[in-house]
This record gives sequence, C-alpha cells and structure tokens, in this order.
Amino acid sequence: MEQIIQDKINTWLGGNYDDKTKEEIKRLQRENKVEELTDSFYRTLEFGTGGLRGLMGVGSNRMNKYTVGAATQGLANYLKKSFPDEQIKVAIAYDSRNNSKYFAEVTANVFSANGIKVYLFKELRPTPELSFAIRHFNCHSGVVVTASHNPKEYNGYKVYWNDGSQVIAPHDKNIINEVNNIQSIDEIKFESKENKVELIGEEIDKLYLDKLYGISLSGKEIKNQHDLKIVFSPIHGTGITLVPKALEKLGFTNVTVVKEQSEPNGNFPTVVYPNPEEKDAMSLSVKKAREIDADIVMATDPDADRVGIAVKNHKNEFQLLNGNQTGTLIFSYLIERWRELGKLTGKEYIAKTIVTTDLIDKIAQKNGVECYNVLTGFKYIAGLMREFEGKKTFIAGAEESYGYLIGDFVRDKDAIASCAIIAEIAAYAKDKGFTLYDWLLNIYVEYGYYKEDLISLTKKGRSGAEEIKAMMNKFRSNPPALVNGKKLIKISDYENSVERDLITGKETKIELPKSDVLQFLLEDGTKISARPSGTEPKIKFYFSVNESLASKENFDKTSKTLNDKIENIINDLQLR
Repeated sequence: MEQIIQDKINTWLGGNYDDKTKEEIKRLQRENKVEELTDSFYRTLEFGTGGLRGLMGVGSNRMNKYTVGAATQGLANYLKKSFPDEQIKVAIAYDSRNNSKYFAEVTANVFSANGIKVYLFKELRPTPELSFAIRHFNCHSGVVVTASHNPKEYNGYKVYWNDGSQVIAPHDKNIINEVNNIQSIDEIKFESKENKVELIGEEIDKLYLDKLYGISLSGKEIKNQHDLKIVFSPIHGTGITLVPKALEKLGFTNVTVVKEQSEPNGNFPTVVYPNPEEKDAMSLSVKKAREIDADIVMATDPDADRVGIAVKNHKNEFQLLNGNQTGTLIFSYLIERWRELGKLTGKEYIAKTIVTTDLIDKIAQKNGVECYNVLTGFKYIAGLMREFEGKKTFIAGAEESYGYLIGDFVRDKDAIASCAIIAEIAAYAKDKGFTLYDWLLNIYVEYGYYKEDLISLTKKGRSGAEEIKAMMNKFRSNPPALVNGKKLIKISDYENSVERDLITGKETKIELPKSDVLQFLLEDGTKISARPSGTEPKIKFYFSVNESLASKENFDKTSKTLNDKIENIINDLQLR
C-alpha cells in the first residue's frame, strides 16, 4: 500500500472519528482488504458534473458523516466569504436512498452550527423541488442528498447556487478548495443550532404544483382525454410524492401506479439499477400497461429528475423510447403549440447538450426558434437561462440521458414537470386521432431519421480511472481516419477548446468551458462522442447516425440499416 494512503488511514484511526468508523477500518485491515482500503482512501471525493457521489462506507473517498460534514463545512466557509454581512440561507432535500435522511440531517446540523439558516424538507422530496425551494426562499445555496440512478450502494450530495442551479465554475472549484483547506475533522462544526433549522413540506408542494400547472398548453384536449390510461412508477423513489398530484392537477383521472415499486425503498428490491434508462427497471411498468391496455407508461428515477417512457409502436406493442426520442417529442410539441397559440415572437430559445440528438436543432431551426448546445450537465443549461433572463424566453431544455426541463421556475432537470407535459402530449395526440409513435415517425419523415445509441464502459477504482484516461489520450493522439468506411472530416476537442476541419485544415475555437469530451464527425453525417462520466466510474461513447425516411412504411428497413451502421462503428472502434 502506498505510504500516502497508509498515512490517511492512520489519520482516521488516530483522529476524532467515532468508534464505529475506526472499528470498520480495523476490520478491513484484519481481513487484508488492501484494494478496498486503497479505493476508500486514495483520494478525497471531488465535485463532478453532479457534485459529490460515491460508495457509502468509511474513508475519504466514500460517502459518510465526515466527507459530507467536510463538504458542508467547506461550502459554509465559501458562502460566508461570498456573501459577507448577510444572513445566509440554504435549502436541503433528500431522496429515498439508504442514509439519505441521515446525511441531510448531518448537512443541516453543520450549516446551522455555522449560523446559517436552513430550510430542511421534513420528508423525502424530488430534486427539482429543491431547486424550486431555493428560488422561493431566496436562498444563497442548497443541497440535495441523492445519487440519482446509481446502484443502491451509492449516495451523493448535489450542491446548488442561489439561482437554483447546480454549482458551476468558479464556485465548484472554490468550494473544493475550501473543503481541501480543512486539515482536521475538528474544524467541522457538527453541533446543530436547532433555532436555525426550519422544516418545510406540503406548503412548498402546493406552490410548486401551482407553477407547474402554468406550463400546460392543451387544457381542452386534456379535458377531452382526461381518462387517458397512464401507468406510472417512481421506482421506489421520490416521484411518488408529486407525480400523481401533478397529473391530477392537470386533469388526468386514470393514473395507475405500479404497486410493487410505489413505496420508497433505498434497497430498490425490484430492480438491479433504479434507472429508467434500463429496460429491466421499466419491465414492471410495461407489464402493468399490457394488463390494462394503457396509453402511456412513465417511470422516474429515485430523485425524480429523469423520466423514461414507453408507448405503443406501429405493431401495437409497447416500446421504450430513448431520451433523444422523448426529447424530440417534447420539443416538437412545445414548439408547435407555442406557434399555434401565437406565443412565438422571435425571442424564444431551447437548449440541449452536445451529445443530444441534432434532430432537435433541425426542428428548432425550421420553426425560427434558437437552439443552444451546451456541455453535458443541466447546470450549463441553467447557466444559459441565467445569462438570458429578461432578454429571451426559455421554452425547454433536454439531455439525452432522460432529463428535461419545461418552463423556468426550476433550474435543473425536472421529471415531475416532464411527466405532466408527456401525459399532455399523449392526450393532445389522442384527441387528434394519432399516437405518440405516429408523431415520432412523422417527424422522421419530415426531418430525417436520426438514431442514437450509447455504450458505457465501467472502469472501477483507481486503475479504472487511469484506463479511462489512457483511452481518451489514445483517441486524441491517434484518431481513426476511417470509421465504417467513412472519412473522418471534423474533430471537436472540448478539452483543448478547438474544432479541426480535416478537409480544409481550418481550426476554430470552441466557445464553451473546457471539458474532457471528444467528438468525431464523419462524411455521412455520423457523429461519435467520447466522454468520461463526471459522476460514475464510466466512459461513455455516443453514436448518432441518420438517413432520410421516404415514408413510415420504410421505417423498419431504414432502422435496420442504421442499427447495422452503429454496430459497424462499435466494431471498428473496438469498443466491445
């Protein structure tokens, strides 16, 4: 074991840590769990695209009382420097994960011990409601304890700034610096000042739902289709607190909640991963939909910021839509209805991430709506909203990983509002005599069939992080000249902020923050993106291919062509 790691372990064993923590470290030593100890202590958890996230357990690289306490103390110190002579206020929420409530209480204790006013949700609540609460109470910051859709062994700590968005530069780095400046846990104030903590709950639900009602555009169609058969699952998470209420408020009267997944449970007993991107996580919802012949299926992840859906396809079978397809439907509907209702004035815009389908750009362009592309992470969409506030009107934002935001009263992806608008789109389509799948195929015929896929390669621990770094270095230094028989014509390197046209040799500066992302554009319009995850031990490869679609009858044939193209690309890049 490296000496620096052993020194950290000795610090924990000799420091003012509780006996339970010390005994767990000693057990790992007795059992010679060298790899586990190394992974637990080789670094300190850092803020990625979503804040802190990691396995729960002892050690500086684990989610526990002390890493949460240090993060909170560092954040408290930074807030005091950033807002001198002000009564600082923060809001705190937590999801259904094991230890989430405990970590939220630790966070509240440390903030209050530092003289900071705390608004603490007394029960689990969705992440978007935390963003809403920050804005409602004019807080300076906020924290939600969640690991989103990660496996049950994980937890996390997302930090928000005073506009209700996740922290971005320079605040993220500055907070980390403050955390790193804490040399001893004795510097962390754990003793709560109860008079500084205010419990909140149902009153914020009502305010949030009132705002959500304002995004609805098709009240008449919902009234006509109020008995639309909706199946919903919170996948043992926080969605159960607000999604049924949101659907009821919009006027839907026929919502079936998947009973087996309705109760919040941090062990997520019915799924391997509580992630609506996973087919397994959606299986119980689809089964229930078949039983009752539902119109639409929706399922949210544990902190209810992502939603997956299933609809009936042209073969009358339930089909899961990916995040790009759902995003395409949402944008198509919103832009069409805004136009029909005379709400488009030329100052409206939408936003999406650079790895989200370019089909959305084409829809926006044809309808005279600006489409901005930002780095992966909804904090960058929130940054645009902050920049354009009072100048332009935000319609919606999306990322391919099942996250969407409609309206501007929240500044993070919001599965509650997304469920409401997706149900509305289904009702609107049914009232016009067609399905969501029909709508999607019509979009493909008009704009071209864009098909996306994603491969995530998991590389755990320190060795995995090094392997991911080596893969990115290889693609940067030795990009492929041909992929699937097509020439590479453009490379966008977001780490080095340069886009290179390989045909003309021209280099263009990328006007976005630096990020470890590479994009390859091929001569046939194929786009390949490589990005290490900021929240998980993974490297992700995104593939986007497209063909014209002459008619809906050609869909299956064209789909196979595109599937074959993606498989060839994966094989050429040796990713399997």
